[in-house]
Amino acid sequence: MTDPQSNPSRRGFMKTTGVVAAASAFSQGGVPLVHAGESNTIQVALVGCGGRGTGATENALETKSGPIKLVAMADVFDSRLKESLEQIRKDRKEDKVDVKDDRKFIGFDGYKKAMDSLKPGDVVILATPPGFRWVHFTYAIEKGLNVFMEKPVTVDGPTSKKMLALAEKATQKNLKCAVGLMCRHCKARHELIDRIRGGAIGDLLTLRAYRQKGPEGNTPVPPKPNDISELLYQIRKFHGFLWASGGSYSDFLIHNIDECCWVKGSWPVEAKGSGGRVYRGDAIDQNFDTYSVEYTFDDGSKLFLEGRNIDGCHSEFASYAHGSKGMAVISSNSHSPAKSRIYKGQKQAKKDLVWAFPQPEPNPYQLEWDDFINAIRKDQPYNEVKRGVEASLVTSMGRMAAHTGQVITFDEMLNCPHEFAPNLDKLTMNGAAPLQTNPNGKYPWPEPGIKRDREF
Repeated sequence: MTDPQSNPSRRGFMKTTGVVAAASAFSQGGVPLVHAGESNTIQVALVGCGGRGTGATENALETKSGPIKLVAMADVFDSRLKESLEQIRKDRKEDKVDVKDDRKFIGFDGYKKAMDSLKPGDVVILATPPGFRWVHFTYAIEKGLNVFMEKPVTVDGPTSKKMLALAEKATQKNLKCAVGLMCRHCKARHELIDRIRGGAIGDLLTLRAYRQKGPEGNTPVPPKPNDISELLYQIRKFHGFLWASGGSYSDFLIHNIDECCWVKGSWPVEAKGSGGRVYRGDAIDQNFDTYSVEYTFDDGSKLFLEGRNIDGCHSEFASYAHGSKGMAVISSNSHSPAKSRIYKGQKQAKKDLVWAFPQPEPNPYQLEWDDFINAIRKDQPYNEVKRGVEASLVTSMGRMAAHTGQVITFDEMLNCPHEFAPNLDKLTMNGAAPLQTNPNGKYPWPEPGIKRDREF
């Protein structure tokens, strides 16, 4: 299990670090991004009331640039909505929470009702399993809402194309869109990258990233109990199903992949990988327990990524960059604080330390919200969705390489026709799940070398 002292939560960081105040302004045209008149309160609706949605909402309510209030919530689980609202009320001033009973929505159409509770220019937080992202983003654009969406934002090629098109539409409507890749807002990483760009480690040669821990999230997934439907079980245990989350690879490794590509300044053109299912017991999810992927950039340089979710093994959660003159720690010990630093040579020897970002660091989970709300109030261009799609696609590219045993290029991933769950906009509470069991009672899982052009 994760040591809570060495890996603080989003909420814990919010309580112990400062925030950046942003100036207040009014929109001058297009969508009324901040409501003119006597009140410039930004109203917020939360769609998806799990841990991420709850944390994102608390960050939203912590912004200091002007009045902001949570007014509506939606989920498919009533208990999850209640727990989330209770937590938010416990952690935040009551004057920032105004969720009446008639603005609590349960069901697959709840996202529409929650967004209908807002006015154009308000904010909706999309924090459901990412398979639903394109469905909810489509409606948010129709309603003229600014959007914060958690990562990943896509799980396969077809949904990536949908989200790229939606990103363009959102820009055309002057909507502000943020993606929960908070490392991009980290002060330590920004300064590190500036130093690397300035030649602090020489020519960048190799990147390495690791997320090697015990089981995380809601994986491994045991067999479904009788008191819940197949559909709701797969949503509740979304980390175990590729259609819902992209699996543990996409959900847990995207930050390390994204920050390494940011350091490099480009996306990989291909990936090859391997992995396997090791200690499965009665687990029925689609994940591998280990992943090892080699990403190649256009200039031939590499990013080596290692993922493992097995108890009792060496643990490492960090990203590194190696250059011709030295090496850099991009992040260490989880995502925040990054503790970014630079060494001469290729070893992390104390005597060779050249630079380290001073501690404590500003909280990037809060900074991304400060930047987002500031852009809304100042009516500044702000749309992170294209970059979020590309990060998600590169992540899917590595996952597919490991799951199929093939070399997968960026273009092949984007144009792969296998859409994991094409009818998510038509789901109902009593409907069938996107993934069905095989005749043997087990779900289809990746079989490298056998299933070569699809992951399951």
